[in-house]
Amino acid sequence: MTELGAVGSGNGEGEWASLVVANTSGSIRVRATNQGLPLAVKVESAELHRDPSQLANEVLRLCQKAANRAGLALRKQLEEAGLDAASIARANLPTEAEVARQEIVEEQDYDTEPQSWLRTV
Repeated sequence: MTELGAVGSGNGEGEWASLVVANTSGSIRVRATNQGLPLAVKVESAELHRDPSQLANEVLRLCQKAANRAGLALRKQLEEAGLDAASIARANLPTEAEVARQEIVEEQDYDTEPQSWLRTV
């Protein structure tokens, strides 16, 4: 696994507003904030042989997915903390239905099938 970049103090600060997601095969993992800012990107070496634009698109797609899920987790934390619905709405955090709808659209729009079933040994 190659770490392409990591940003952050690593002391857990802000961990509640970030989430890790991976592609279908688990060969690319991204930790991103609820704003979509990537904090860490880990890529298996076999993925580095892909077309760079395809790899970049995959990382961006995963950042967006992590952002949506982290935003939803933050919404749930704020609700549990007793913040009123109007304040949460002003935060513009996604709802569970919005995240689910976005992931369904993504699955339909994005080619998630691997380029090849063969793996380098």
